[in-house]
Amino acid sequence: MPRELLILRHAKSDWDTGVGDFKRPLAKRGKKDAPRVGEWLYREGLVPDLVISSSAQRARQTTEKVCKSIDYKKKRIQWKKEVYAADAPRLLRLLRRCPPEARTILLVGHNPGLEDLVRYLASDEVDDEQGDGKLLPTATLAWLEIADGWDALAADCAQLIAITRPRNLAD
Repeated sequence: MPRELLILRHAKSDWDTGVGDFKRPLAKRGKKDAPRVGEWLYREGLVPDLVISSSAQRARQTTEKVCKSIDYKKKRIQWKKEVYAADAPRLLRLLRRCPPEARTILLVGHNPGLEDLVRYLASDEVDDEQGDGKLLPTATLAWLEIADGWDALAADCAQLIAITRPRNLAD
């Protein structure tokens, strides 16, 4: 049975707060976009068995808002500081350790690591013609299908099902 990997970049953050990068919160637009992504996941039936998120403030807020929309209990979220500023190899090591019974995983984090991960897993499927040169702008979700177990993640092992941007979702 195939697995689904949902890779979500945190929603738009507020650069004018005067706090360090790790503690930067969501901006008004981010607070609006994150639940919209969660509502879309719910409508699509993409409720994850496991949610892993960066523990940076903007990722935490994004994850909490998405999880509220999909009725995923906050206490079940795995907060991982190692996702913050992680490159694709580090994210791969993390995902390869996921339990085999998890069929759908939501990973919430940051660029450029997430974009690099999507390109590594589904390079033949990735279309760079998004109009703005970004594969995963803020609050954008990549939905990938994986044929084998998490421990077998490798280059080109995934099929990219969709890239979903909040601006393309109905209000």
